Amino acid sequence: MASINDICNQIVEKVDDGLGCAVVDLESGLLLGVAHKVPYFTQSYLDAVAAAAVDMFRGRTVRAVEDMIGQQRGTNESLRLVHEVQMTTEKTYHFMQILPNKQNSLLVLITGRRANLGMGWSAIRQSVPQLEPLVP
Repeated sequence: MASINDICNQIVEKVDDGLGCAVVDLESGLLLGVAHKVPYFTQSYLDAVAAAAVDMFRGRTVRAVEDMIGQQRGTNESLRLVHEVQMTTEKTYHFMQILPNKQNSLLVLITGRRANLGMGWSAIRQSVPQLEPLVP
């Protein structure tokens, strides 16, 4: 059986200009699995990217907005409205998706700008059925 790291590596290999892939626990910010091709992706760099991703999906300001929307809708339920984010930097694309059946886990793919956006999304979406059983 493949590991989370193995599946992350398959995703990176599947996408032209794939640089790195990780699964992040959104409660703790810990990396559950990671694979990358970039020498400067040190552990502290990877931890910082994981922390930034947690902030985008579960950060204080995101929670505040979700709470306001919940109040507008008249519900006290904890809303989790952000499911996917695509971010573009000068040299990279970041594809981020919550695992549908593991709502506290986030799949992140980082590619260079030569990558096809559709292929990036396709690669992570196709890997979800393999990843979810491996995520605690």
